[in-house]
Amino acid sequence: MTLKRIGEIDFSLLFASIILTIFGILFIYSSGVTSLGVSVSNEHIKQITWAVAGVLIALIVALTDYRRLYDWSLYLYIFFIVLLIYTRFFGKLVNGARAWVGIGSFGIQPSEFAKITTILFLARYLDQSSRSHNSFFRFLVSCLIVFAPVLVILAQPDLGTTLVFIPILLIMTYIAGLSLRYVSYLALIILLTGILTILPLWETYIMGGRFPSLLFITNSKVVLFLLFSFLLTTLISIFGFNRYKKNYFYWLAYGFSIGTISLLFSFAAQHVLKEYQVMRLIVFLNPNIDARGSGWNIIQSITAIGSGGFFGKGYLQGTQSHYRFLPEQSTDFIFSIFSEEWGFIGGIIVFSLFLLICLRLIRIMKTTSDPFGAYIAAGLSALYSFHFIINVGMTMGIMPITGIPLLFMSYGGSSLLASMIGIGLACSIYVRRYEH
Repeated sequence: MTLKRIGEIDFSLLFASIILTIFGILFIYSSGVTSLGVSVSNEHIKQITWAVAGVLIALIVALTDYRRLYDWSLYLYIFFIVLLIYTRFFGKLVNGARAWVGIGSFGIQPSEFAKITTILFLARYLDQSSRSHNSFFRFLVSCLIVFAPVLVILAQPDLGTTLVFIPILLIMTYIAGLSLRYVSYLALIILLTGILTILPLWETYIMGGRFPSLLFITNSKVVLFLLFSFLLTTLISIFGFNRYKKNYFYWLAYGFSIGTISLLFSFAAQHVLKEYQVMRLIVFLNPNIDARGSGWNIIQSITAIGSGGFFGKGYLQGTQSHYRFLPEQSTDFIFSIFSEEWGFIGGIIVFSLFLLICLRLIRIMKTTSDPFGAYIAAGLSALYSFHFIINVGMTMGIMPITGIPLLFMSYGGSSLLASMIGIGLACSIYVRRYEH
């Protein structure tokens, strides 16, 4: 580490993250002010402490050669998986999930740091295996690397956080040059599983009736019959491809296996999802189904964003937050308060800053001569962009409520520190982008 290289840091990337963090502190404070102008929360004080620590850590990481983490990535990855397992059984129970571990009032959320360590270890594996011509095996191992922490986090249970790992896997494997058919295979399974999981809820709660055409996902006997038929067709197609080497057998197996896995996962999801998770999907389809219950957050969030207009009501002048209409307003719905008080213009500024971060990460990915660094930058780009799209989409009512925070802005030390570590890594790669 040398201070001489501090001038080589990508300051546009660093400043964008700092500005978003300052916005977060301002509106975390705003979220704690009542309609009488009285501050009833000290969350902004804690956030300032984490912000200062986060910026210092980002600078330290930026000035340290990220390539030193190449050999340490496996140990960091294993350490946080062990910590996730410990958290699952002995962590603090917060909002129905054991996702926190700590002593007294001090605690961390290991899953936030596991995102970074998973990116590091996956980047190392993709670099080490780059000479392998077996794309399927590389993709399979990549899936195992990512799904190991995912399964533990899912058991906490924290469905929202697990979703973040999926775009990281898809983007990093795609950038690493793995066959698009494998990347698309996983993406199609996830997409189809989501659709098949939502359709029965749409049928029951939105349309208010039963449709014979949807029996294939609502009737257990029909589902089992289809699963058996799809599986049999897949196995026959695999046999046919191995025997006759005809491409149409391959694509039959490809398509029917996607249908088999998606149908199985969606059927399981309908029986495994918790009641509050089911209600989140229902109110996403129509918040007015439970306007004073599960749909309340979305309705109030949309109201807050819409009432902000073009220029907003002014800082500390919002009504939805100060009259306490909006729950989780310093965390999940921080963008709602921001948009109410700073309006469309403020929203555009936040959009632009996140876009700048993602574009700089893509630029770093393209210019660095080190594949390990390029894969890290790709993973970080997927991480930041997915968080932004899902959280902002959630506040606007165009995405289901998942509990995913808006990075840099939402209240939370673990999320902020992990985000700043990622920025530090990106800056470190940028400083050494031409080095071999």
